[in-house]
Amino acid sequence: MKYNTIMIEQSNGVGIITLNRPKVLNAMNLQLVKDMSSAINNLEADPQIGALIITGSGEKAFSAGADIHEIRTFTPEEAQRAGEIRYEKQWLIATCQKPIIGAINGLAYGGGALLASSFDFLVGCERSKFRFLAAAYGQLNATWTLPLTIGWPMAKELLYTGRVVYAEEAQKIGLLNHLVPSNDLLDKAMELGRTIAANYHVSVQGTKSLINEAIGMSWHGMQENEKIARMTTYKGPAVEEGFKDFIARKGRTSR
Repeated sequence: MKYNTIMIEQSNGVGIITLNRPKVLNAMNLQLVKDMSSAINNLEADPQIGALIITGSGEKAFSAGADIHEIRTFTPEEAQRAGEIRYEKQWLIATCQKPIIGAINGLAYGGGALLASSFDFLVGCERSKFRFLAAAYGQLNATWTLPLTIGWPMAKELLYTGRVVYAEEAQKIGLLNHLVPSNDLLDKAMELGRTIAANYHVSVQGTKSLINEAIGMSWHGMQENEKIARMTTYKGPAVEEGFKDFIARKGRTSR
């Protein structure tokens, strides 16, 4: 399927979505939000895809956030419905069964920062920087994503102040898992994506689901949840299948 606001690629079991409105710093109008959601649904349903990467086109921005110029044209009713659509799509992205890696090629401000904080983890470069700007505009967002990524005290600071977080600090506080030169950004994201996609997809997706479901549960409840999942929804393959590479290397003789 062709989209107007994003580009799609597939390579080695990894789906790559590129936000493609560089002239407006990849600002997310409603069409982009819908296109991105549709692409994620399609890649999620593709059994050949084991991981996703989302990045932005150009060298300046991952995304500057919501398209304010578009929002200004909405009636109050249209603006409310647009907000509902954004929330629905944000939840879809955050709970995608397959891991999503953010390759943050430039600034991620406002809704762009919220989007980035919804991914499983992020790879950044020297151009990466973040601003959680909702409080500056009389809004609220990222209260359900950012604390889970960097902890409550630092999340509170960034959400209260809306200050810029540059790449080195972003890695230091755990917002970025990896910081690489911009020329290596997609290569690093692809390396991680291929490694994930090479694993047993059901196990990877089960791991993500259990981690998400465990938010707010007791420690023992988390263990029980995993035990049940191992025996039911995410039951693994037989030993001969799951350890076939090991068996091929070591032989089948038992001691």
